[in-house]
Amino acid sequence: MSTTTDAVKYPPPPPETPAERKGRLIALFVMPFLIVTMMYATYMGTMHDPQPRDLPVAVVGEGASAERFADDLRAGADEALDVRLVDDVDEATELIGDQEVAGAISVPAPGGTATVYRAMAGGASQATTVDRMLSAAAIGESWTVERVDLEPLPEGDGSGTMVLFAAMGMMLAGYVPLSGMLMGTPNLLRARRFLPLALGWGAVTSSLIWLILGPVVGAVDGHYPLFLGVGTLAVTAVAATQLLFTKVLGPFAVLLGMLLWVVFGVPASNLAMPTHSMPGFFGFLHGVLPLPAAGEALRSAIYFDGDGFWGHLLTLALWLVAGAGLAIAKERRSGHLVVGGPLYTGPDAPLSALAGGPVAPYRTRLTAVALFPLSIVIAVVGLMSLSMHQPEVRDMPVAVVGPAAQADEALAGLETGLGDYLDLRQVDTTEEATDLVRSQELVAAYVLPTGPGADPTLVTAGGAGASQQSTVTQMFAAVAAESGGELVTEDIAPLTDDDAGGSNSLYVGMSWIMAGFLFFAVMRGGAPDLTRTRQLLPLVAGWSVGISVWLWFLFDVLIGAVNGHALELIGYGSLTVFSVAWVSAVLIRAFGMGALVPVMIVVMLAGTPASGGGLSLYMVPEFFRPMADVLPLPAAVDVARSIVYLDGTGVGRDLLLIAIWGAVGLLLNFLLVDRWTNRANARPPAPMGPRHRPERPKKTDDAHQDGDQDAGPLATAGAGQPG
Repeated sequence: MSTTTDAVKYPPPPPETPAERKGRLIALFVMPFLIVTMMYATYMGTMHDPQPRDLPVAVVGEGASAERFADDLRAGADEALDVRLVDDVDEATELIGDQEVAGAISVPAPGGTATVYRAMAGGASQATTVDRMLSAAAIGESWTVERVDLEPLPEGDGSGTMVLFAAMGMMLAGYVPLSGMLMGTPNLLRARRFLPLALGWGAVTSSLIWLILGPVVGAVDGHYPLFLGVGTLAVTAVAATQLLFTKVLGPFAVLLGMLLWVVFGVPASNLAMPTHSMPGFFGFLHGVLPLPAAGEALRSAIYFDGDGFWGHLLTLALWLVAGAGLAIAKERRSGHLVVGGPLYTGPDAPLSALAGGPVAPYRTRLTAVALFPLSIVIAVVGLMSLSMHQPEVRDMPVAVVGPAAQADEALAGLETGLGDYLDLRQVDTTEEATDLVRSQELVAAYVLPTGPGADPTLVTAGGAGASQQSTVTQMFAAVAAESGGELVTEDIAPLTDDDAGGSNSLYVGMSWIMAGFLFFAVMRGGAPDLTRTRQLLPLVAGWSVGISVWLWFLFDVLIGAVNGHALELIGYGSLTVFSVAWVSAVLIRAFGMGALVPVMIVVMLAGTPASGGGLSLYMVPEFFRPMADVLPLPAAVDVARSIVYLDGTGVGRDLLLIAIWGAVGLLLNFLLVDRWTNRANARPPAPMGPRHRPERPKKTDDAHQDGDQDAGPLATAGAGQPG
């Protein structure tokens, strides 16, 4: 088709006015601001100090002693436990299997043993909490404690996160494609075309998720028909509802979708942290959102003989029926064109494959809108499950402190039992060992007793990692008990009351990193006309400082999770956002939105397990460890951790690494990317308009009803302005 014919069929948009340009740029700042805010406000707000509330447990026994223990347990728990009394163990185990209670404890006869029952498959965090609280109550009664795991996790899923990653992948597969389809293949957004495609897409992506978690990672054994059925339903339900959101909100539907499907879905899922440790609102969401329904359906069928399975499927089915039905009704009432979406929807329309790119053939656009979300699903599910599905302690550095002869003897004994897990070394003095723990060269130091009758001391730093501190403390408590002593612990950097799990530094670092790469992703999609670094430099600098100030205010003043250190957090955060933005820009500006996937892998996904911010670096696969010394996210997490807990030790090294990333990225943008994007034969971006703007109260014209007729809508809805 000639250029003249194209211009007649698809008239170009009128020039953008100064006010419209200003509005567009403001919107481009608002979008990443809202995404970063809603994600990390939710995660930091729910995870920084999770405390159990009304966690249902059972006390097994009859008579006055059982009733007294139940009353004491209830009173001592301070509303953390919802205690019920049951007659026998069979009833208690049935309640645990039905997931009506999280655990149970049997009251022993005088001189007997109390048994704590829980099911790790029902949630490792929940089972650990139950074990800790019920065992403490039993020890308070001077009872001997025995523990029974009624439904243990399989060997390939030691962390119990397989169902969470599966459900997350299903949510991503459901809502991510809609943004690309809106701008690249809007003709497929008609319900009669979209819903069959969504069904097939659900089958493909759920099969892929099973393939990653099963044969590739080894976190699940078999169960392919289950994943196929639940996944197809979940993906189709989310896709149908996201279609409705897109028809109502246009490009901004991605914000509502992200909020419901992932941001609220993860803390409400009961798959990582129990909902009884979340604010009550999330307990309600657990019963209505698709991510909890998909994950709980998988967990119910795999571990609990299908108890509750059909109820979770009903939740997904209701989302599918409601979303598809309302989307069809909306289409019949106002036509297939989407507010803010392209007015031209034919396969030959001058549209880009991904936002901000040049005009692309229809087949290229189809390929892009499939491969882009598919690659995100593969990256997220693959990297997260690979790093966390089976935590094993390997080469955790621990020192033995004492005179050389005594330390050598202790080391020889420790190597026999712990040598496969620990990297043991000898240190002469406690002061030297403490400095090494503070600098994170050591996880802990085992200080040998100084005389007869003295107890050994374990020096640790909770602020350097809660998971590794807990692990090494358990190991050396057993070592001390074997030698007839009692372990004394010295925490040189204890976690604050507002950082119970030690995850705050992870969320601070992740928020800086996301603010960096997301800025250029949005700019590439919405402002492809900004093609030179000198145009973008003041925007990036302003964004970096502004978002860092806001994140400090959000985390400290509003949430209360990170107390003090305002100037350090704002300054170091600004440097991190600025640096990550420019290194991300190298790929995103040069190769378009498709480069967002490798950028996410490098600066975010691979860096998460390498950071030690959640799971200890010495408990993830070994190939992540070298990344801790070169990737920006581990450096950012370490900066936040060191500022709060470790007296700033190592901050200079981390800031230098972040600055190097930024300097290299900025130079590459100046020297290479500017030349590439402004070369003589560079293809211009696809027209940013016209966009559909419904006229009210005027009725939709009949021409709006046919997605292949593109000249009619322009005549009736107006050419519109670039949006």
